[in-house]
Amino acid sequence: MTTAEAVLLDLDGTLVDSVYVHALAWREAFYEVGLDVPTYQLHRAVGMGGDRLVEAVAGEAVERGVGDELRKRHDQQFQQRLPEVRAIGGATELLSVCRDRGLRMVLASSSPPELTDTLLSVVDLSHLIGDVVSGDEGPSKPAPDLVERALERARTNRAFLVGDAVWDVESAERAGIPCVGLLTGGYSEAELSEAGAIRVFDTPRSLATHLDEILQLAG
Repeated sequence: MTTAEAVLLDLDGTLVDSVYVHALAWREAFYEVGLDVPTYQLHRAVGMGGDRLVEAVAGEAVERGVGDELRKRHDQQFQQRLPEVRAIGGATELLSVCRDRGLRMVLASSSPPELTDTLLSVVDLSHLIGDVVSGDEGPSKPAPDLVERALERARTNRAFLVGDAVWDVESAERAGIPCVGLLTGGYSEAELSEAGAIRVFDTPRSLATHLDEILQLAG
């Protein structure tokens, strides 16, 4: 029986507990330009990338008028909140088990390179991740571009993506690979399953415990 050879990893909400920090940073950014966008709405959009989020939550006119300014203000707000970001429980265990199974690990994140590096620094064993694809390498999720580039770096199509948002599931499907969902980003099991996730686990630790099963399912 063939098994998966590589795992592609999302970052925000999957390895680091940053989704709600992003949502608050976006809320303050919108407030600073005179717009009141509720936090729950912003949370539902986190993970698709700043290049898409503004229009998704506030419309095309806002994107045209102040999109770049909003992204700049979000980045400033998020930088101020960086000390609040921690690794998600079990992230280290997942990386360790993936290493033990001989999996190639590639990060596929919509975050810009500098922020990606900073966030990875809070995750023990992040040096085990062999390559990093960040948000400057193509349109962000749910577009498949970043996942496709990660597959190229992994040098195999026998791979699966681990993510916490419906945008991860959609981007994986469009790239032709399965996605395993985690509840650590605030999406429900039903939402991730309905989006197409082949399995959903509470945390990276839960996935690590069932990794052999997933390798066969995704292979």
